[in-house]
Amino acid sequence: MAITREETLQVARLARLALTDAEADLLREQLGKLLDYMKQLDRLDTRDVVPTSHAVEMGTPFREDAVRPFGDKEAILKNAPDRAGDFFRVPRIIED
Repeated sequence: MAITREETLQVARLARLALTDAEADLLREQLGKLLDYMKQLDRLDTRDVVPTSHAVEMGTPFREDAVRPFGDKEAILKNAPDRAGDFFRVPRIIED
């Protein structure tokens, strides 16, 4: 399935990817191949296949809601690349 350069750049923008021209061309080719493969799945006869929401039957895992010791806070926070007191400092992702 042919995908346009503009569509490729839109997908890259949505994924917050900065692409060079060569990378955009490669991504366009790869996305086209992926969409062609997905079209093959449209040809499968699935009339007798029961719809499922999960491949494996699973129950909802419940556990008792109880207060438990957390662990060594300092050892955990020692792994933080940037720390503000007892918290991990992370880059801002919401733009104004």
